[in-house]
Amino acid sequence: MEKLISAFFIIMHYVYILYSRKLDRYYAGETDDVARRVELHNSGYFKGSYTSAARDRIVRLEIKCKDRQQALSVEKAIKRRSRQYIENLIKYPDLVEKLIGRYS
Repeated sequence: MEKLISAFFIIMHYVYILYSRKLDRYYAGETDDVARRVELHNSGYFKGSYTSAARDRIVRLEIKCKDRQQALSVEKAIKRRSRQYIENLIKYPDLVEKLIGRYS
């Protein structure tokens, strides 16, 4: 019964971009709960990971995706690009719409 009920709920997924002032670096990730994921990153939960080097990460951008597959595709596209591209995504919402459109 639980599987049947969960089939009717659509879980939104997000791509998020975090920034660390200490490291002066961005990080892109995917989740269904941005606030919880940021807490985990800043708590040191992901030991030995890229984000464990700093605990001052703040959310600079959240991109709402229709499902996990779209979020993973968008995340991968962002990770292949430059810092300047990430900064432009943050500044110009129309770039986010174009990016989402490529993976609809």
